[in-house]
Amino acid sequence: MQNQRILVTGGAGFIGSNLANHLAKENDVVALDDGYLGTEENLEDAVEYVEASVLEDDLPTDVDVVFHLAALSSYAMHEENPQQGARVNVEGFVNVVEQAIQDGCETVVYASTSSIYGNRTEPSPEDMPVHVNTGYEASKLAREKYAEYYSNFHDITCAGMRFFSVYQGYGGSEEHKGEYANVIAQFADDLANGDAPALYGDGTQTRDFTHVDDIVRGLELAAEERLDGIYNLGTGESYTFNTVVEMLNEELGTAIEPEYVENPIPEDVYVHDTMADITKMTEETGWEPQISFEEGIKEVCAQYQ
Repeated sequence: MQNQRILVTGGAGFIGSNLANHLAKENDVVALDDGYLGTEENLEDAVEYVEASVLEDDLPTDVDVVFHLAALSSYAMHEENPQQGARVNVEGFVNVVEQAIQDGCETVVYASTSSIYGNRTEPSPEDMPVHVNTGYEASKLAREKYAEYYSNFHDITCAGMRFFSVYQGYGGSEEHKGEYANVIAQFADDLANGDAPALYGDGTQTRDFTHVDDIVRGLELAAEERLDGIYNLGTGESYTFNTVVEMLNEELGTAIEPEYVENPIPEDVYVHDTMADITKMTEETGWEPQISFEEGIKEVCAQYQ
């Protein structure tokens, strides 16, 4: 993308700041964030920072493209305050898109989640039946339905991107997320500091770990191509938490065994396995992940070496 005015909500957060910094090289980018999960320190000088909530009026939506990434982005956050979770994730989405439409914006790309696929050890295509077990998942599915309405009723495209376990490591923009950072970042930091990483259950759960740089490329392509509908952003490969710890130990030169702890998340809502089917995104845009898991592990560990 070039010479566009762009709004990134949640723009000082992990994924949002990576996207905003990337796009600011050739575009006029505004990063809007309320500071809950984001920090202005993640942003480069070229990005205009606006501290505000997506629930407010008079947002800077007079733009060519809106990337709506702002969200309360975990099961725990929603269980702590379900009403606030719905307000931010659903009402906040509606508020931003309504203002964008009023300002003449015709392209919206927003964050959904792969969690609604449930437990899958095989690739999950976008058209498979989905269901929700948590308030977080319900809020993201509600976004998708509102986006469908906006796409059908207004002259606007809304591309919902179902992210699969996005990581970068504390050397990037994840550190401020603390306990909400991806497990790769948490495990690497534990091992590098001589601590045993805590794995829920027996560590056999799997994730399709996707590097944030590949997510950023996918988001940009979704806007450039004015995609409409739902798309997966993942790798099509999955690794167990046990394997992650083994690979991190090898890269860091450590030999620390993980600590296995009882899963605090109820078994009937815990997503044990994920894997993306990226066929749709690849066929429509040519996008494919470029960073292998081995490369990603090396990058995460580089700051400790």
